[in-house]
Amino acid sequence: MYSIVVENIYMLVIVTLISVLQNTFFALKVEKECRSVISNPAAFERVSCANRNCMDSYPTFLAVMWCAGLCLSQAPASFAGVIYLVVRQKYFVGYMGQTSQSTPGYLFGKRVLFFLFLMCIVGIFNYLLVRFCSSDYKEYVETITSAVCSSPTPLGQGVSHNGTNNLYVF
Repeated sequence: MYSIVVENIYMLVIVTLISVLQNTFFALKVEKECRSVISNPAAFERVSCANRNCMDSYPTFLAVMWCAGLCLSQAPASFAGVIYLVVRQKYFVGYMGQTSQSTPGYLFGKRVLFFLFLMCIVGIFNYLLVRFCSSDYKEYVETITSAVCSSPTPLGQGVSHNGTNNLYVF
């Protein structure tokens, strides 16, 4: 039983542990700047503020990543989680320079969080549809998608009413 549970969440666990290591890195940077606060208080303030900003969105990130992974699929949720961690690193490093360098990382990070939130909504909606429409709904969707995927004409071509092939220009 435990192997089945771990099989469904191991990627989420790995991304969570990587995020813990990243938080440790951020804390070590703050500690390092704290030692030199007398010589460079502006650098300490920037690093401390960047760390606080990253920690403010951290619970939201964990919640939506885990919900998206459990409700929909762990692979895309984990991939989005890794992208978020890379963007958060870019934000942190950019904030240590000039604050304007951190803006792209901040904005893209919010987009990744929104994507994870949408994954949660889709997963919950999918569960409710399967729950209340039973397996007939799943079979109906599979029939429709298989019929669309196995169309006899290639993309961009069609058959006219008189039986000749027409090429559509896009």
